[in-house]
Amino acid sequence: MTAPLPELPQSWPAPSRPLPIVLIGAGGIARDAHLPAYAKAALPVAALVDTDPARAEALAAAAGGARVFADAAAAAAAFGNGAVYDLAVPPDAILPVLAALPEGAAVLIQKPMGRDLAEARAILALCRDRGLKAAVNFQLRFSPMMLWAKAALAGGHLGAPLEAEVHLNIFTPWHLFPFLLPMRRVEILVHSIHYLDSLRALLGTPREVMARTLPDPRAEGFAQTRTSAILDWGDARRGVMSINHNHGFGRRFQSARIRIEGTEGALMMKLGVLYDYPNGEADELWFCPKGGDWAQVPLQGRWFVDAFMGPMRNLQRHVAGEDAMLYSDVADAAQTMALVEALYASAGKPGERVPEP
Repeated sequence: MTAPLPELPQSWPAPSRPLPIVLIGAGGIARDAHLPAYAKAALPVAALVDTDPARAEALAAAAGGARVFADAAAAAAAFGNGAVYDLAVPPDAILPVLAALPEGAAVLIQKPMGRDLAEARAILALCRDRGLKAAVNFQLRFSPMMLWAKAALAGGHLGAPLEAEVHLNIFTPWHLFPFLLPMRRVEILVHSIHYLDSLRALLGTPREVMARTLPDPRAEGFAQTRTSAILDWGDARRGVMSINHNHGFGRRFQSARIRIEGTEGALMMKLGVLYDYPNGEADELWFCPKGGDWAQVPLQGRWFVDAFMGPMRNLQRHVAGEDAMLYSDVADAAQTMALVEALYASAGKPGERVPEP
């Protein structure tokens, strides 16, 4: 007989008195994720900021007539500290936008936190100097399946964690992301950073790493679209990532899964959005207790777009004094950036040469 599944939280609580949101950046992520998530969560978007007025106007109409500004300074002058600033901008634009915001402002910063660890440290220092209440939009850790997994680990349902595996063998339409072409760091910094951050949220920061990240001729022009990594916590836990974005041979053998195993149970997560991106499939979460059977956990939403509600809800509640902590604050996000930096450093080092027999 299958044991009943633990009833664990899958969403972040809503703020009781949400502040208006000033969305800075009117690109694809704002259109496809931020605005739909905030509409679903009944979080008001009062303004849109973009250097392309036509694009901002079009998105503002979709957001119910939000005000439009050409730059962050103009929006900051209009709203002051009476709004939450949501930065949906490329990593190289984060620092100048933050510098234009009022001291003490509440800010949600789109990941990654800069282009490298040096920029992450500069962003962290600026946030501290200006007293910003700042978090980074590492939204996968706020997804229904990840919140359930974190509560399951905390509640002892998996026992002592032993295994963490991320396996992707998918086809990503890289032509949708032309802004990535000039970047020297792509796969780990922009994509696998989600998994690294979520594993940190579940298991803590690894002590050491080994990695290789590579280009692929089938994704012409992009710096990297494949990654292999080993994560070492210095104890019995084993972490491994195998990432291939170029499997264009049909759906049958595509895979996008995260496996977590412990002494008393195991989890399997399906990252549905990555199949036939951006159309996607449903996420899945499966749990098996030691000596039991696998059972599917009914999910109350998906990574896209439901997870995007969580970081903004947490920030809004923190500003109002309803949450004592920011689950993805800039200090914690800097640790994820340090993990990313370590992987790139490892990838740049030679491996052990195979000797002559």
